[in-house]
Amino acid sequence: GKLGRYPPWPGKIVNPPKDLKKPRGKKCFFVKFFGTEDHAWIKVEQLKPYHPHKEEMIKINKGKRFQQAVDAVEEFLRKTKGKDQASSHNSNEEKNRRNSSEERGKQSSGEEKRKASLSEGKLKKGTGEGKKRVSSVSSERGSKSPLKRAQDQSPRKRGRPPKDEKDLTIPESSTVKRVMTGTVAGFKWPPSVSEPVKDSDPHFHHFLLSQTEKPAVCYQAITKKLKVCEEETGSTSIQAADSTAVNGSITPTDKKIGFLGLGLMGSGIVSNLLKMGHTVTVWNRTAEKCDLFIQEGARLGRTPAEVVSTCDITFACVSDPKAAKDLVLGPSGVLQGIRPGKCYVDMSTVDADTVTELAQVIVSRGGRFLEAPVSGNQQLSNDGMLVILAAGDRGLYEDCSSCFQAMGKTSFFLGEVGNAAKMMLIVNMVQGSFMATIAEGLTLAQVTGQSQQTLLDILNQGQLASIFLDQKCQNILQGNFKPDFYLKYIQKDLRLAIALGDSVNHPTPMAAAANEVYKRAKALDQSDNDMSAVYRAYIH
Repeated sequence: GKLGRYPPWPGKIVNPPKDLKKPRGKKCFFVKFFGTEDHAWIKVEQLKPYHPHKEEMIKINKGKRFQQAVDAVEEFLRKTKGKDQASSHNSNEEKNRRNSSEERGKQSSGEEKRKASLSEGKLKKGTGEGKKRVSSVSSERGSKSPLKRAQDQSPRKRGRPPKDEKDLTIPESSTVKRVMTGTVAGFKWPPSVSEPVKDSDPHFHHFLLSQTEKPAVCYQAITKKLKVCEEETGSTSIQAADSTAVNGSITPTDKKIGFLGLGLMGSGIVSNLLKMGHTVTVWNRTAEKCDLFIQEGARLGRTPAEVVSTCDITFACVSDPKAAKDLVLGPSGVLQGIRPGKCYVDMSTVDADTVTELAQVIVSRGGRFLEAPVSGNQQLSNDGMLVILAAGDRGLYEDCSSCFQAMGKTSFFLGEVGNAAKMMLIVNMVQGSFMATIAEGLTLAQVTGQSQQTLLDILNQGQLASIFLDQKCQNILQGNFKPDFYLKYIQKDLRLAIALGDSVNHPTPMAAAANEVYKRAKALDQSDNDMSAVYRAYIH
């Protein structure tokens, strides 16, 4: 798809890592961008000399980040100029003329470092400071996937990411290796200096979705194998991964964790956080649900505000948009406990507008915000095998690493707040529609005199075979509708997914049809049963 336009940006041409192949096709150079420390392969025709086009660039770009990039260029020029003065007594005018001519000469020769301006239509990609080994990740149109630093160059409070920060980062000194074809590249994380090379949880993986002003079409798989990397300079550059492990177990963060909401999902999550050694303070609207976790070592919080004020990172997992808003904005709510540096992670499945509103109020108080809805059910929650979809504060995402490893098998970082909500609704829309289709098939088999068990056996031998299909069908055939995922919540997700489609004029007729069947099941008093109880909506 179209990746959107990107303004001209100052940079300098540097030598690419030795193990990085130049893209095929037109001649291009490896460019490091000022102010962002990003890198990308840029075609020759997209490069322009800095000085002649400086004023033009400044007129086009008014943003703070761009001004910082220009400042970085000028600082670079001053340092270069100072070095030149030490070895030569040429006048400033001669230097400027020489720099300009050298700039033009270097543009064609490509033998030394050079400054360049990235013209419109090109996207940036990089991996942090210094010389990095970068794998160029391209879409079908050949545009570069942008990777921006989470920490802005300007001094600011840690809890206030800039409004325009829509992209993800890779920590400094990370090593990137191409492990797959197409749009996917794998990253190896080196461990800290004080630790030997160890394997982290082999079952947990990070996925980072790179986003521009319009969503990009590529992501990077971050494997949790740790590796020391040799930099181009020959020195060993070592960076601590966000969590380390011994024999596959997780080293819990030393941050105090809060958890609000002990429903089907929250209960399993808290249990796994405690098992992995995290310090957890819990709160639930009905306090009795806290008792079991107090016995397991959790602390009791009297109000959401108290939990947030006494903990470093507070997670919440509640039922719907109204509950999520009430939890934050209500009396003794989350917002009352937020002060600069406090972190809030909302794991509820809600709409993008709701989560964006909550992020704004949290950040306005100096807090840091991450949305992290989870894909799974009670069983997967209990087993610590959830799939976590995160978006928002990238630094907070990394701080949550040991927590996410305790509760899930995979986490995805999807860029700016709202993206995870949208993705989660789409995932559940597909799941809810599929569940209704399964129920429709089973009941049609029954009324036409076909064996439901045989239908299941046939499906299990075909391409639709899955754990979900088998478990749901088995439960239906046994008449077991004990909730693993409440029917009322999958109907809520279908409703929100349909509204998401409405907001962009996109048709969702399958979801709309499924939604009507779930509404019928709710009318038949199936709300608190499992989603598979949609089967009962088809019984005449």
